[in-house]
Amino acid sequence: RVAMIGTGYVGLVSGACFADFGHIVTCVDKDASKIERLKNGIMPIYEPGLDALVASNVEEERLFFTTEAAEAIKDADAVFIAVGTPSRRGDGHADLSYVYAAAEEIAGLMNGFTVVVTKSTVPVGTGDEVEEIIRKVRPDADFAVVSNPEFLREGAAIKDFKIPDRVVVGTEDERARQLMHELYRPLFLNETPILFTDRRTSELIKY
Repeated sequence: RVAMIGTGYVGLVSGACFADFGHIVTCVDKDASKIERLKNGIMPIYEPGLDALVASNVEEERLFFTTEAAEAIKDADAVFIAVGTPSRRGDGHADLSYVYAAAEEIAGLMNGFTVVVTKSTVPVGTGDEVEEIIRKVRPDADFAVVSNPEFLREGAAIKDFKIPDRVVVGTEDERARQLMHELYRPLFLNETPILFTDRRTSELIKY
């Protein structure tokens, strides 16, 4: 079970593709009207084939949309952070406030061993920060923070997700590694190389 926090470009495409791989995916967004439109099959972005992919997985009851993070995160084995990281005006640095807010929310809601995956484009070292935030909120929590950058091109995003050159996963936690392996299992059939690195290396690869 996967919770996808953020239904922007990356979150929506990744969520729909993971559902198409056979996983149960719940996409969470605070924007109620956007969630309502998604439930009615109206896409917030134009991406060839996305509406059909979403529709078929909603019909198969593998893909869900909600504004309620609690339910989605509580049941999830993996929670992906796919929120925006806009460049700050003035200095061009990535604004990580949405990422950190998501980490804080996840920390309060997760249940049992949970893999928290950063999919957003973030500077090197963000994973360390996310881990610290979760640890601060929930010192007792059983979790691993993983970096799994996306390399999706607009207009070819579904193909890029399903037939990638490679998948990059940054973690040194064995349980997290197995779970990510399981999530991307269908790609092994296409012999896609999955590169496991440490977390900071994965963040650097994205840049």
